[in-house]
Amino acid sequence: MEKNTFWEVIIRTLDKVRTPLSPKEIWEKANEIGTLHGFTSNGKTPWATIGAYCYWDINTNGDNSTIIQTSQRPAQFFLRRLAVNTDIAKLQNQKDIEQVNKEKNELKKFNERDLHPIVVSYASVDTHFKANLKTIYHENSNKTIKGQNEWLHPDLVGVYFPFKDYKAEIREIQDYLKISSIKLFSFELKINLNFSNLRQSFFQAVSNSSWANEGYLVTLNLDDDPAFRDEIRRLNNAFGIGLIKLNADNAYESEILFPSRINQEIDWDTVNRLANENVDFNDFLKLITEDCKLGKVKSQYDKILEPDELIKYIKDKGINNAS
Repeated sequence: MEKNTFWEVIIRTLDKVRTPLSPKEIWEKANEIGTLHGFTSNGKTPWATIGAYCYWDINTNGDNSTIIQTSQRPAQFFLRRLAVNTDIAKLQNQKDIEQVNKEKNELKKFNERDLHPIVVSYASVDTHFKANLKTIYHENSNKTIKGQNEWLHPDLVGVYFPFKDYKAEIREIQDYLKISSIKLFSFELKINLNFSNLRQSFFQAVSNSSWANEGYLVTLNLDDDPAFRDEIRRLNNAFGIGLIKLNADNAYESEILFPSRINQEIDWDTVNRLANENVDFNDFLKLITEDCKLGKVKSQYDKILEPDELIKYIKDKGINNAS
């Protein structure tokens, strides 16, 4: 009887598909084409174990390994015996074309701005943020020379007020000492984040989030390649932009995978430029000022959907975590 192990799943799947695959693609293809043969995994990320098996074989057996690695970023694996008579570069090019077409089809269903209500609802209740958010419409920016305001505006901005967390006496002392517990956040949204768009997306967030206390790149679908996570970690350590992974099945279970570096001081020169260039950002500052004067949140930020409303919204938009 054929053994039902991760190793057998890897071999059977690559043998049947006959094209290099990432660990996650191996698992997904195994489910799709039936090469699991009854095998099940209790882990949440079985593809991580698949990757470990592949690396173990390569590192242990060297030139005699069953598996070979055909690319680094993303990490993809293939059977050594099949690679001899296979044009791997041609297969990879075809996969790239298919991935682009897949992402285009996803964009037809919904767009990045459709993700805003999910982020707004998540950030309103997450204990790290407890923030009110506002959409910044790029089309409302002043018309300038092409490229002058590129990557200047984030998709969403947010503010945390200490009204509910701090007693009135504490806030009065802070006012006297010229200390503020208000925090400003910046969010750049992407539907998919993978090696093909990581650097551009990350530096876009770096460019339009430098003014805030915390800046985040937010994505619905994230490449699970360990090498990809390592690259995000490197960029996060170097430039401080955090990463949030949205969960379309349960928006409130979205999570911060990499925390943002906290800037204690706001870059007021950039804030002033943003206010001059974009009416939505200028209105955002007015809302903050009004609420600070009242000592409570009364202004109209982006609407926070009720849980049932949010579930219906996500379903109606066809939003899902399909990478």
